[in-house]
Amino acid sequence: MNVYKFGGASVNSAQAVRNVASIVRRFGQGPLVVVVSAMGKTTNQLELLVPGIPNGEEQRKERLEKLRQYHEKIAEELFPVSSAGLRHPVFKQLDDLFSLLDIATRKSPTGYNFDYDQTVCFGELISTVIVAAFLKAQWVDVRGIIRTDANYREGHVDWEFTHLNVEKSLKPLLKDRLVVTQGFIAGAPGDTTSTLGREGSDYTAAILSHCLDAKDMTIWKDVPGFLNADPKFFRDTVKMNRIPYSEAIELAYYGASVIHPKTVQPIQNKNIALHIRSFVTPDAEGSIVGPYDGIDPQTPLYIFRNDQVLLSILPRDFSFVAEDNLQVIFAAFARLGVRINLMQNSALSFSVCVDHNEVLLAQLRELLGKDFRLRHNAGLQLVTIRYYTQDIIDRIVAGRPVLLEQRSRATIQLVVGW
Repeated sequence: MNVYKFGGASVNSAQAVRNVASIVRRFGQGPLVVVVSAMGKTTNQLELLVPGIPNGEEQRKERLEKLRQYHEKIAEELFPVSSAGLRHPVFKQLDDLFSLLDIATRKSPTGYNFDYDQTVCFGELISTVIVAAFLKAQWVDVRGIIRTDANYREGHVDWEFTHLNVEKSLKPLLKDRLVVTQGFIAGAPGDTTSTLGREGSDYTAAILSHCLDAKDMTIWKDVPGFLNADPKFFRDTVKMNRIPYSEAIELAYYGASVIHPKTVQPIQNKNIALHIRSFVTPDAEGSIVGPYDGIDPQTPLYIFRNDQVLLSILPRDFSFVAEDNLQVIFAAFARLGVRINLMQNSALSFSVCVDHNEVLLAQLRELLGKDFRLRHNAGLQLVTIRYYTQDIIDRIVAGRPVLLEQRSRATIQLVVGW
């Protein structure tokens, strides 16, 4: 039993889908679950259609039409009209999904996090309909398999319910054929949709690997393996051959884009090997995350998070930031589902570094503004370096202003301006 995960870049065109099919046929031995993300940058486009985001009706229709044309073009290349002039059944499925998406984007806001999940889920539903049809595989709606609570945009998995669903609904299908399902999304109470956190398809694959007692899990990326830095930001990257589970958890927590932060724990608990391989060069060895003592090779590791906001929260009466203040602050972040990437407390202020999301930041200001003074700096970069030296820090900072710094024996984090 194996689980494969393919991200958006691996299915962003008809040729890319054909490449995925080739990889599955060549390397997919035995029962196989294929977890697929939304195609290309579809999730980014769907985020602009979430109710509550400023959108005129004309602009909404235009964005929907662009999404429809993008996916239909891929489908038309994969499923040309037959000699009898008949269209493949997949087009009816796409029509139905886009009609539902149209309805979802018309709803009045019931809360940003809820509306977000009911909208962006269509990226994965649409992509997997196309991929499953091309692979002639069994399409499975993962919302009937993985169950979470109602913590929208960052659903907490109900492991007992999910285990039962896997045994009852997923395992029987794997006896006969290949299964294709969605990453990132899940089922929530009241037949609603939840998501597992941005870029959460890796976590989906890990959940299914855990519940299926998979032998291996493989993430197929556009990079040759687990690199010591994102090649978009760093030259001369080094591929890691072996990474301990613990190190992978640390790196994902700090924001390493190669895997979702929650991916490793479920597979570590079952001692399942995680392979990271390239869909561009699928014959290459890639990287393995497993029960190792240390990273191989030994080298500094770099993580860059762009478009960060540094928010400083200060009591209005100039009193100390005491435990009751922190309780109110953390409750506000938890209520809105705002992830804190870095935090630092002093006697008079509490500072956090978060991803820039104007809707959630406005709601945060509204919640906290009555009791606290808020200051913020936007357009920042959060740099994390594992196994740093001062020479490395100086080279990365390169004279830029450092607004906040935290360091331990092995790791330094810097919030820097441009």
